[in-house]
Amino acid sequence: MSTGIYAVIRIKGCVKTGPKTEKTLEMMGLNRDNSCTLVPMNPTYEGMLKRAATHVTWGEVSGDVLEKMLDKRGRTTGGRRLDSKAARAGAEKIAKARSLRGLDIRPVFGLSPPSGGLRSVKLLYPRGDAGPRGDAINKLLLRMI
Repeated sequence: MSTGIYAVIRIKGCVKTGPKTEKTLEMMGLNRDNSCTLVPMNPTYEGMLKRAATHVTWGEVSGDVLEKMLDKRGRTTGGRRLDSKAARAGAEKIAKARSLRGLDIRPVFGLSPPSGGLRSVKLLYPRGDAGPRGDAINKLLLRMI
């Protein structure tokens, strides 16, 4: 199922980051390593992703992985965990509306480092882990949930 939403994961820290790149990451809410946010596919966000390409990786998230991520890592704006019923309903609403607006879900998810590690945070995908990766983001998300 195509969701029309990018999952953006910050894989690199803030040392030796330019001020424009740091501001871009801050606007997306990616203030820590291994944090993930969901953004709609539109030209504005694609420009932001190109600016921060050396610090993040992104791709279109599938509906199943989105539901798992909401179930395991999803939080309400009050900080409470989502139950599985709310996670399923939230995933459907996000896929339909292509945004988190109007939902009681935090837009940034804290993930664990990927099991098996990363290849290289300095090189772009497919040689490394930074930059756009398309559908391969789903495999990385499953390793990090």
